[in-house]
Amino acid sequence: MKVSELRGKSPEDLRKELESLLKAQFSLRMQKATQQLSNTSQLRKVRRDIARVRTVLGNKA
Repeated sequence: MKVSELRGKSPEDLRKELESLLKAQFSLRMQKATQQLSNTSQLRKVRRDIARVRTVLGNKA
């Protein structure tokens, strides 16, 4: 996900995106805990996407 894509979205869309990313992060953490996650780099990508969304939301506020 690119920052330029996020800047084009409305704050409501960004909140929905953030909610879905947080759910995905929780799911990945549970998979890691039960040793079902084979690609652990997904956790890093999701965490950084969450940070990007929160940053853009903060800038719009």
